[in-house]
Amino acid sequence: MSAFVAGGPAPGGHINSDPFWPSIDLDKLRETLRIDSSVTPARLETAVIAGVISVNRDLVEWREAKQANGHATLAAVPAEQIQGTSQLVYLYLRAVECAAGAEVCERYRGYDSTGSGSKKADENEPTIDDYRRDQRWAVRDFLGISRATVELL
Repeated sequence: MSAFVAGGPAPGGHINSDPFWPSIDLDKLRETLRIDSSVTPARLETAVIAGVISVNRDLVEWREAKQANGHATLAAVPAEQIQGTSQLVYLYLRAVECAAGAEVCERYRGYDSTGSGSKKADENEPTIDDYRRDQRWAVRDFLGISRATVELL
């Protein structure tokens, strides 16, 4: 039995949300997360949109406060720079990338229903959790709050 799996480059594009936030470059995200062409452009776009919605909801009050102070874009908000780019931009992109990565991993659990597919899904489970954790950490770092909440009982 043989199978054909497409391995060529998948077409990219950009996902834009509110003009305040930076555009998400799908090719760069694909490269950063090492997502191959077996994930279709439509599936990747869906995952990234879900990630953008999630992260933007977490940051809506912060964004509104910055816009009320006259900052039209995230890049215009005063922050430390890394390679000429605001660290806030990097943290936002990281949060979206991690949310999209978790979404792709979750959706691919059902991609292959064979024994090897189940084993691969089990191997991806920590990756999904890692992506969700990294998303939360990126948002918390963005907001300048602690990564952990501890309550004494």
